Amino acid sequence: MSETETPIVLSVVIPCYNEEEVLPETVKQLGGLLESMVSENLIHPDSHLCLVDDGSKDNTWPIIKELSAKSNQVRGLKLARNRGHQNALLAGLENAEGDVLVSIDADLQDDITVIRTMVKEYYSGNEIVYGVRKKRTTDSFFKRVTAEGYYYLLSKMGVNIVFNHADYRLMSRRAIEALRRYEEVNLFLRGIIPTIGFSTAEVYYDRAERFAGESKYPLKKMLALALDGVTSFSAVPLRFIAGLGLIIFIFSMLISIWALGIRLFTDEAIPGWASSVLPMYLLGGIQILSLGVIGEYVSKVYMETKRRPRYFIERAAGNAAGTKLQSQKTKYRTLA
Repeated sequence: MSETETPIVLSVVIPCYNEEEVLPETVKQLGGLLESMVSENLIHPDSHLCLVDDGSKDNTWPIIKELSAKSNQVRGLKLARNRGHQNALLAGLENAEGDVLVSIDADLQDDITVIRTMVKEYYSGNEIVYGVRKKRTTDSFFKRVTAEGYYYLLSKMGVNIVFNHADYRLMSRRAIEALRRYEEVNLFLRGIIPTIGFSTAEVYYDRAERFAGESKYPLKKMLALALDGVTSFSAVPLRFIAGLGLIIFIFSMLISIWALGIRLFTDEAIPGWASSVLPMYLLGGIQILSLGVIGEYVSKVYMETKRRPRYFIERAAGNAAGTKLQSQKTKYRTLA
């Protein structure tokens, strides 16, 4: 950035679900980082944090209100109910003000100092900057193997995804406006955003242990997100079923020929066994598996055709309460 260029207004979007234990420290550390970047003339003094409460059951929202009352640097949005991490993140991205937005989780596992590097990459001309983990030493063996295997599987299925990148990224205002045009209900942002295009960059960092509290992404939620990633961006499972059907048909024909040969040319055949039991178990299992995969895709189509709003904003805190929410300019509804 040149000395005469006006620094950008940076919004840091932080989805929160039951984060009362870590939230004060998160705001303290990120607020300090913003102040440091303002002093370096990297960002405008109006830069701020946007905390999105995803229908928390603890004191997350009262803490957000208290922090926003104490500092103009903190703004808050409360969703009417729990809508999941991806919808909460999207709500923040669509409603936060700022020339540039950075999304980060509240648990302080992502290295916040990388935000400074992301902003510098933006000034270099990159409109989307991905935060990518260098390694997964803080993960358990199971999580490390399954996560890296999942990224590899998606890439082999033709999904454009950044390896070892989650939802820690910078996006320009132009990229955010492009994201608004994606209207799917089944959200998998780390798969959607790479399809936007524009100039991109990657910055690498080491992920730390969670500062406090417990992970809000248990195995069940991780599996659901992983399934969304596959079924929302790849038709490979459906093509696999078609190919498998052809293979099973050929295999069944060979089994039939073998059974017929045993029956006609030997005395070893057990009447009715080969012709009924083997095909019944084999084809029955394949049919159930195939119906399950097809049903998953049908359910996605069903959810998309209903066109239900992805979230409702119940309340706003801080400066966000006195401004017209960005989502009111789009088709997504909010509550006053």
